Amino acid sequence: MRHLKKGKKFGRLIGDRRSFLSNLSNNLIRRGKIETTEARAKAIKPAVEKLITLAKKQNLSSRRLLLSKTHDPKITKKLYEELAPRYLSRPGGYLRIIKLSKARKRDGTILTTIEFV
Repeated sequence: MRHLKKGKKFGRLIGDRRSFLSNLSNNLIRRGKIETTEARAKAIKPAVEKLITLAKKQNLSSRRLLLSKTHDPKITKKLYEELAPRYLSRPGGYLRIIKLSKARKRDGTILTTIEFV
């Protein structure tokens, strides 16, 4: 039974899964918009929204926490200086998932676009 086990496994071990989701989140922050599967988009949406909420505090401790979670100073700088000021008046819902009308060729998975609002 999977009691209290949240989230998808994506066919990976826990360390690989954390790294995979972290890389997806970093790519989304870096590019502003990525095309991926629906399950992956739904998995990274809460994580990225928490990072933006943390960046909105605009203090040194939140900046250090962002750096420890993203492991990339450029992404931390973008979150802290570009994205957080854009969403200061917004209480949440910084991302949108749009289903595309195409599927991947090899397995037929429906693709989506996840982007900042």
